[in-house]
Amino acid sequence: MVYKLDQRITPLSRIFLVLIFFILYAPIFFLVFYSFNSGGTMYNFKSFTLDWYRELFQDSRLLIIVLNTLVIALVSSLFATIIGTLGALGIHSIRKRQTKNTLLSLNNVLIVSPDVIIGASFLILFTMAGIKLGMYSVLLSHIAFSIPIVVLMVLPKLSEMSPTLIDAARDLGASQWNVLTKVVLPFITPGIFAGFFMALTYSLDDFAVTFFVTGNGFTTLSVEIYSLARRGISLNVNALSALLFLFTLVLVVVYYFISQRNRPGRWGVKK
Repeated sequence: MVYKLDQRITPLSRIFLVLIFFILYAPIFFLVFYSFNSGGTMYNFKSFTLDWYRELFQDSRLLIIVLNTLVIALVSSLFATIIGTLGALGIHSIRKRQTKNTLLSLNNVLIVSPDVIIGASFLILFTMAGIKLGMYSVLLSHIAFSIPIVVLMVLPKLSEMSPTLIDAARDLGASQWNVLTKVVLPFITPGIFAGFFMALTYSLDDFAVTFFVTGNGFTTLSVEIYSLARRGISLNVNALSALLFLFTLVLVVVYYFISQRNRPGRWGVKK
């Protein structure tokens, strides 16, 4: 006998979902709303203005920090995606279950570990290795904590892939390199893109690890916003937050269209 799950959403569930989304998005829209306040405060909205956005784009130091943050995020995500994909391929190829589970556990420990512990560990490591704190220390640490995320995104796609695809490619005379580039990688492309975008978002909003490993003369946006908030919130920070939120929405939309283009129904074995 086959039982079908009732997938109808009850009114109580709808109310709960609306409440959760309201709690999550209300502070963001609050920041965005007051980024247009001519009054200069986060209360008593006076009139609509774009002065805070103009002030933001005239602040060359803050724009350089934004550029630093984007460069670190893009470069670290690229390297983490390459290394994480190779790591996922290596873990998937291991036949001994105990060894595979051990490697997966070590990978997951890095994700669930507190950021403060990871940041302090990187600080001690860079200090002992004689690496000057700055751009390179931040880049290396971002690559390191992004790799486990990519591994977790790619491994499920590898598990979904049928071994018969690889066997068929080998029977047709494909070399190991052709099997990897024309069969395996096209199949796991959605997982690779998912890992890249996850690593990108983690790098963009990371504060704790970056706070430990950044040095004089170099900082990222999260650390700079923290410093600005300690001196008193200015509405150009609201404007910056609004632009970052818009940038995140663009990333989500891009990832959605990429995942739709690379969904399993459209995948085929290349000749």
